[in-house]
This record gives sequence, structure tokens and C-alpha cells, in this order.
Amino acid sequence: MNRPVQVTLLVLGGLGLLHTSLFTDLCLRYVRPGMRPLLIASGVLLLVLGVAEAWSRRTPRETPDSHAHQAQQHGQEYGQEYGDGHGHDHTSVPRVAWLLFLPALSLLFWAPPALGAFTAARQPPKQVSEQDHFDPLPATSPLPITLTDFTRRVRQDRTRAVEGRTVEMTGLVTPVPKGDRAGGDWDLTRIIISCCAADAQSVKVRIHRTPAPPADTWVKVTGTWHRDGTLGTSTADVALDARTVTKVPRPVNGYQDALPLTPSR
Repeated sequence: MNRPVQVTLLVLGGLGLLHTSLFTDLCLRYVRPGMRPLLIASGVLLLVLGVAEAWSRRTPRETPDSHAHQAQQHGQEYGQEYGDGHGHDHTSVPRVAWLLFLPALSLLFWAPPALGAFTAARQPPKQVSEQDHFDPLPATSPLPITLTDFTRRVRQDRTRAVEGRTVEMTGLVTPVPKGDRAGGDWDLTRIIISCCAADAQSVKVRIHRTPAPPADTWVKVTGTWHRDGTLGTSTADVALDARTVTKVPRPVNGYQDALPLTPSR
């Protein structure tokens, strides 16, 4: 690959990373917020390397010995003419190298969508960790709670603190395969990533008694535990009888199972 192409790729890659991580929140579709400073640093580094490479090629250096320079140039021309035994020019850019421009340009002009229902519907629910002690729930009603906390309370809390309580959870709508649903049931989902989108896992709560909104819609659901199985044991169904379903914007912390944060403007 010749140097002008290398410089262009470095600059485009750096600008793309800075565009997604410094000037917009697009990077949060693919990585955790804690990775943002590293992306910014990588973008700056690529941009500096590209500018430095372009500057070094701005003016050709003069050779003190013109005769030696001419002899070297003659040898290069001889090698190109006779192919150095290979019969082709090594300075041309392979066609496949131009494909490297696609990811660089996509960061600037077209960002792939965030992970959503398509991914979550093809994953089993993430196994939540065991918890021995549960603090009393606040008296707030409806009670804001994460999908993970709700799952733990339903299957591990022997005090049955969620019984009869109206809870409120936020997540995205995920359709349920026909063989796994009864009537219009659907899943409220939060996709969790540890580092980036490649290690994504899903936490799900089955929603009953309300029609499913369009897939990938972010909603706030209020309701009570769906009575099925023994509450506080592994037989309890991690499900909710919905009372209200309200469409909401995708939160900034959409890749965490946490209480939602307001999107930045």
C-alpha cells in the first residue's frame, strides 16, 4: 500500500473515532462508557500519525551525491522494467486494500445501530449471581427496580418482599418465539456488555396482560409479579402482570442493567 493511501486511512480512522467518541454518543452503542477515553486517545493518536506521515512526505530530501542518486534511480527503473524476476510493480495498491476505507468512512457517515431485539431474542437470559441477604424495599410505589434485582427478588428472596408490590422497570421490547409464548406475551430486556458489543448478554422479564409494542421500542413498564411458581425459589416465574406500558427514549446507560439515566442533548 502506498503512502498517500496509508495517510488517508490514518486520518479517516482518527476522525471517525473522534466523531463517535468525542463529538457524539455513538460509541456508547458498542462499548461501555468507561472505554470512551481510550477511544478518544486512539483517535487522537491515529490523527497525529497521519499528519506526521503527511508532513514527512511534504518535501523530498535532497541527496548529496547526485551520481549515487542517479545510479540508484537507474537501478529502480531497471528493476521495474525487468520486474526483478517477478514482472510486476510493487508500488500499486491492491484492490482489496480499498475495502479498508469502508469501516473508516462508516464511522463518519453511517453508524451501525445499537444491539437490540434481534440479538436479545437469540440469547438465553443471563444467569444472575446468588445473593444471601436482601435489604428491605423502600415504600415507594411504583418501586423503580432493575431487571436483575427483580429476578433476584423473585427467585432468591425468602422474605417475598416483591409480593403484591407495584414495580417499575425500563427496557427494550423483545418478541418471544411463537413456541415460547402464550397469547401476546413478550420480553422486557436489558442488554449488558462487559467491554464491548461482542460480549453482550441479556436480562429478561416476561410481560403478561398487554399487547407487545414494536420490537426495539424502549418502554417503562409498571405492574406486579405474575403469580406462577413459589416466590423466593427457583420455581418462581420471572414475569410481570403489566398495568401500564409507556414509551421512553433510549437511556444513555442502555448497555447496563441500571436505573435509566436521561439521554444527553
